Amino acid sequence: MRKYLFFLAMLGTAAFASCGGGDDDNSAPAPQVTISCQPENLSAGAEGGIFTINVSTTGKEWSAYSNQDWIEVSNKGTTAASGTIEVNVKSNPTTEPRTGTVQLMSGTARKEIAVSQAAAKAAYDAPEGYSLVWHDEFESGTELNGNDWTHEVQGSGWVNNELQNYVNHKTPGGQYVTEVRNGNLRITCLKENGKIYSGRVYAQVNKGWLYGYFEARIKLPSGKGTWPAFWMMPVGNDYITNPWPMCGEIDIMEEVGAVPNEVSSSLHTQDYNHTKRTQKTHAMTIDKAEGEFHTYALEWTADAITTYVDGKVQLTATKKQMGNSHNQWPFHYAFYPIFNLAWGGSWGGMNGVDEGALPAVMEIDYIRVFQK
Repeated sequence: MRKYLFFLAMLGTAAFASCGGGDDDNSAPAPQVTISCQPENLSAGAEGGIFTINVSTTGKEWSAYSNQDWIEVSNKGTTAASGTIEVNVKSNPTTEPRTGTVQLMSGTARKEIAVSQAAAKAAYDAPEGYSLVWHDEFESGTELNGNDWTHEVQGSGWVNNELQNYVNHKTPGGQYVTEVRNGNLRITCLKENGKIYSGRVYAQVNKGWLYGYFEARIKLPSGKGTWPAFWMMPVGNDYITNPWPMCGEIDIMEEVGAVPNEVSSSLHTQDYNHTKRTQKTHAMTIDKAEGEFHTYALEWTADAITTYVDGKVQLTATKKQMGNSHNQWPFHYAFYPIFNLAWGGSWGGMNGVDEGALPAVMEIDYIRVFQK
């Protein structure tokens, strides 16, 4: 009996020594890796965009990826304990919102970044093979987004003997010449203290696009003297070495109030321009171009330019028809879109002007740019 009790006592002592850990046992569990980021979720508009996420981890390195084909992740700098990633959310061409994720990994740690994207305002009716790359639906704020739009500022007589003064957003008296209201861009031509003021704005003036399908839905003003236009000019052009019309000009839509409801498209180059009466032009009269919205579009490729009114072909010109030289076909570099409402001038004022038509308003529902 005594031997049995002694054996139990020794067994308990051994068990205590092995489970409790002595003062000489300095081992500790490895610290758990953590990973954090800022921001922790992304919200993109239908047009998409590039977003930067700051990441830090207690591990030695990390990585990021997404399983969605509309989310692209750049993994630069991920071998350091902290760094940034760029997330490129592609434009959403559908009328449904969508969600996705970006996964961050460092050791055994995982973190998920939620990505949400708004739906397009409406189904986009672009030619087959084209995808939306930029648009403005004019649905927020009261002023144009300065990251996308640039106002021209010029005095009367600057071009075509036009009578208006172009100003940035407002007249000296504080009246709007460009304003975002009720989902539309409004360009207003008005008279203030004996002077005529109006707006001329450029989309992505420093970037533009080389080739694509460009579309805008526009309501034209009425009145003798009005001259609204939707057109394009080359990005960063040097007008000393490549002056107009050598540089090229694409007029998607023009109309003058002296000839109501007749809309036209034109191309101007060194060999084909209105000063020589050789420009490539086509005009059509449509019902209620003044006072109702219509869709005006341009499809521009390396070899051809076609404009449309409400889906019907307006003007077609090809490089083969016009010629291969720069003086004949200068449409081989990026152009940017323009909206403006002129007053009077060599064409708009050919039959005089009627100031009783002021203020006159040109309204743009949207502009959309697609590329292959």
